Amino acid sequence: MFRSVLFVLLIASQANAQDFAPRSGDVLFDQTALDNRVRGETLIFFDDGQSRFFDDGRYTYTYANDGGTGYGYFEVTENSTICVEFVTGFSRCDLYVTDAQGRLILITEAGDRFPIRP
Repeated sequence: MFRSVLFVLLIASQANAQDFAPRSGDVLFDQTALDNRVRGETLIFFDDGQSRFFDDGRYTYTYANDGGTGYGYFEVTENSTICVEFVTGFSRCDLYVTDAQGRLILITEAGDRFPIRP
C-alpha cells in the first residue's frame, strides 16, 4: 500500500515538473518585465486565439473561430513563467520568451512553441 501511494506521488510530482525547452537565442524575462509586458494586454496568436491578461489578475483565452472562452486567474512567476488557474480547476504554466528574431513566444511545458503576433 505504502509503495502504491509513493508511486502515485512520484508520478504526480513528475507530471507537475516544468521542463520548458528554450532554444539558443531565446531571451527570458524577469518577473517584473514579463508582468509589465502582459498585464492589461491581449496577446493574439497566429491561429487568432487570444489571451487576455486583465489588470486585476483575471485571464481569458478565447479560441479561434468562435470556439469559446476559458476563464481564470493568472500569476506571473519567476523564470519568465505565467501560471493560470482556470475556473474549471484546470491549471497550466507557460514560459514566455523573446526569440532570436525578437518575437514573443509562448512555450508549453511539453515544449510546444506558439509565436504571438506583433
